[in-house]
Amino acid sequence: MTGVRRGRLPAGWDADLSDEYEWIPLRLPPEVTRIGASTRLSIEAEYRGWELTRVRLYTDGSRRVLLRRRKSQLNAVGAVDQPGL
Repeated sequence: MTGVRRGRLPAGWDADLSDEYEWIPLRLPPEVTRIGASTRLSIEAEYRGWELTRVRLYTDGSRRVLLRRRKSQLNAVGAVDQPGL
């Protein structure tokens, strides 16, 4: 569970985090539509290699998203490439 603090994840999401992946939790505000969120996450997947692992929709319309990607030698050195959402 490298790089992710347990306090930032919703309950139960930290159960199966493996060390062979990088994990990034995101919060999308309520004003981001489902189509807008899908477009943004697709761009991250296409150009930065992130995969959508989990999504949780809250009653206020906000979303919590967990992205992952395999660790690479470049990212292990310290050049962190986080999503630009």
